[in-house]
Amino acid sequence: MDEGDTPLLPACLVHRIFLSLGPADVLAAGLVCRQWLAVSRDEFLWREQFYRYYQVARDVPRHPAATSWYEEFQRLYDTVPCVEVQTLREHTDQVLHLSFSHSGYRFASCSKDCTVKIWSNSLTISLLHSADMRPYNWSYTQFSQFNQDDSLLLASGVFLGPHNSSSGEIVVISLDNYALLSRMRNKPYDVFGCWLTETSLISGNLHRMGDITSCSVLWLNNAFQNVESENVNVVKRLFKIQNLNASTIRTVMVADCGRFDSPDLLLDISAPPGRVFDLGSDGIDEDEAAAAGPAPGRTEEGFRHLLGTRAQLQRAEHTLETKAAELLAKSRTKPPERSVACAQNKLLIFTTGCLTYSPHQIGIKRILPHQMTMAGPVLGEGRGSDPFFDALDHVIDVHGHIIGMGLSPDNRYLYVNSRAWPSGSVVADPMQPPPIAEEIDLLVFDLKTMQKVKQGLRAHRAYTPNDECFFIFLDVSRDFVASGAEDRHGYIWDRHYNICLAKLRHQDVVNSVVFSPQEQELLLTASDDATIKAWRSPRTVRILQAPRPRPFFSWFASQRR
Repeated sequence: MDEGDTPLLPACLVHRIFLSLGPADVLAAGLVCRQWLAVSRDEFLWREQFYRYYQVARDVPRHPAATSWYEEFQRLYDTVPCVEVQTLREHTDQVLHLSFSHSGYRFASCSKDCTVKIWSNSLTISLLHSADMRPYNWSYTQFSQFNQDDSLLLASGVFLGPHNSSSGEIVVISLDNYALLSRMRNKPYDVFGCWLTETSLISGNLHRMGDITSCSVLWLNNAFQNVESENVNVVKRLFKIQNLNASTIRTVMVADCGRFDSPDLLLDISAPPGRVFDLGSDGIDEDEAAAAGPAPGRTEEGFRHLLGTRAQLQRAEHTLETKAAELLAKSRTKPPERSVACAQNKLLIFTTGCLTYSPHQIGIKRILPHQMTMAGPVLGEGRGSDPFFDALDHVIDVHGHIIGMGLSPDNRYLYVNSRAWPSGSVVADPMQPPPIAEEIDLLVFDLKTMQKVKQGLRAHRAYTPNDECFFIFLDVSRDFVASGAEDRHGYIWDRHYNICLAKLRHQDVVNSVVFSPQEQELLLTASDDATIKAWRSPRTVRILQAPRPRPFFSWFASQRR
């Protein structure tokens, strides 16, 4: 401007110049004069900056809760928990899982060092209690979950035993005095367990019915098992589900249907529905191969032929066993109980399969209000009168190995980490699933409509094969979704724009991530490097470090220079 405050350049020309600048330069130029400040806050300018900087597809609208493009740009840049503020080194081995209390005041961690640690979450995180599970013959702890009123902690682990042992146990710990209140078996151990009500939890058991056929029983357990009366249940059978082709039920969780109609963020359906399969459908027919007898003197070729013949016989036996199990299930499976939509209903969600031992399907079973209590026949009564399996309400096939699941805070959306099978792959042998991709797809399903929404998020990777694959825990906040990965990073995406916003560095595999339920600008990550890291947003760090927080635009400009 000249001395009379008359602009030397028209605003439209300044606007065109600003369009060629980056966001940091625009903010810095806005400090020059009043005219440039006004242009630097122009909505059309920041709309262009937003799509260009974050590389969001132009057909994706602004977040429904956003009031301006400038503020939306600021939200994504300034509120993502990507600044490391503390590293916890109290664990002595790989840290496998993290969970927050609902109040956000405490969190728990599980580790290969066989301890469950409970922490105080304040400006500086501190250790409150460490429970050593080795006296209970545990090999390591793997999962924890606080009940709804944060008075009890569920912790599950793996028993000491052979390498291929699948036995585990669940314990309930009082958070008043850290006393161990109860213990219950859990098989396979990667059922993990979960709370159904404030005082009852779900565990699993597995019964073999054949070489590749089994039955999973899900139990409802009372957290307080010191009941004196023999006529009061401390455990009740919830569901009994048949497993085919070496599959089992794993990774149980519960979604509250009463929260579906008021989601924090309503996601648009822009993908076809998830594939739904009938568990009782016919399996894949085996190809019949005619094998010639071994030629005289060709010992090595004859040996290979013998091995091939045995493999074919084993596959034929597996196919026959599966066919027989399917016929049994058709006559001994109860249809789902019909009920009107009820806010008190809950959904039991778990991983399962029908083609191979690799978990490639999501099973969903509705839990009705009368099933959520311990009322009913005392354990041991009436067992012979109910020889039936329970049918699932929904089955979603993801055509890949499921390695993680998490619910949105409103329980409406299920986020799934999956490593895809090759397109068009066919499972001919249940013990030899297809190879899995290194890229992890983060899929999203609407539990109200049972449809897949949006496109899969992708950035993180995993490298272990099918038989060594392990669970990578993810977590979802109001605006963000985060996941661990085998590439030594945690990742954060925006739920609305489908973009990766941050990579959080560790020295080894990141097994678990968790947002504070009361403050999504705080994230914890756990790694095989035996550390837990706390991450806060740039905005929170500024507020905590400076007596008077600097304006966003000046901080952003200084960071980008």
